[in-house]
Amino acid sequence: MSTLQISLAVVGALLLVIVLVHGAWTSRKNLPKQASHEANTVVGHADEKSASGDPLARQEPAFDGSLEALATLTLPEKKVGLDALIDVIAPITVDTQVSGEAALAAMPATRRAGSKPFAVEGLSIDTGEWESPTTGQRYSAFQAGVQLANRTGALNQIEYSEFVMKAQAFADAVSGEPEFPEMHDEVARARELDQFASQHDAQLGFTLRAASIAWSPGYVQQNAARLGFVAGAIPGRMVLPGAQAQSPILGLSFDSQAAMAEDPEQTALREVTLSLDVPQVARSEQPFARMCEAALALSSAMDGVIMDDNGSRIRAEAMEIIHADLEKLYDTLDTRELSAGSLLARRLFS
Repeated sequence: MSTLQISLAVVGALLLVIVLVHGAWTSRKNLPKQASHEANTVVGHADEKSASGDPLARQEPAFDGSLEALATLTLPEKKVGLDALIDVIAPITVDTQVSGEAALAAMPATRRAGSKPFAVEGLSIDTGEWESPTTGQRYSAFQAGVQLANRTGALNQIEYSEFVMKAQAFADAVSGEPEFPEMHDEVARARELDQFASQHDAQLGFTLRAASIAWSPGYVQQNAARLGFVAGAIPGRMVLPGAQAQSPILGLSFDSQAAMAEDPEQTALREVTLSLDVPQVARSEQPFARMCEAALALSSAMDGVIMDDNGSRIRAEAMEIIHADLEKLYDTLDTRELSAGSLLARRLFS
């Protein structure tokens, strides 16, 4: 083999090595950002990181606090009783006391009239209070109710008729006599309440978009966990639990298919969404302020930009305007006795 041939072979080999190295470097560069090895301990060491200057760890409680908050979300909640403010209520008189067992046996198979929640309450002999029928209790009267409105719309005549049929069937089973309000009046009241709710409903969302390198699901989850977010009920969703309310303060969601992928860490996410269901969260939780703080912290930590629903960057002035509008909304809901985060508001705006 001549010197020229040897030189060409060496050059060709070097070029091949360069191409392979460049391809590997490009492939690695384009991989989504991965969670660090501290992923399983980052929340647990939040206090230690705060002392060392981590700007994210200072914002939410340590591991025990997160577990306590998650437990709060999963605890059964005492249901709010029927309320004339948002319910049609039909009193049911009975001649003799009725046992809880008999009342439960008389309940309809489904607790809805169309798309509206249906409920029956009994007046307890022991406590003198209205409650859902319970075994071992006795009741001197009952009342049946159906919700006037929710996010599916106002109670209509068909739904009202279904309510009457279910309430009448229950009354017959317990030898009671129901008294129903006039349908047209209640349907009109439902429309008025639905109009108010439609005009004062607010669900806010910020989109956090990767500025350059995409993120893996684990990377997003790790950074969100530093802020107190915990896993939600469905893949690709995390929630920020509140101090007292059963509803989470904020939601953080990304592609559920990415979360369920066989190798999710090789899945690239370009954006995640922060959401706030305003009527569901009490004003005292300062949900919008915490939403802004979370968006800013995540965008800084993950090299992202904050966008609105129209795909435009959100500026600080816009956040201030939204905050001012929300304060007016809170005041209006308070005036109507439907304060954000209250059980009545959460029923109406659901």
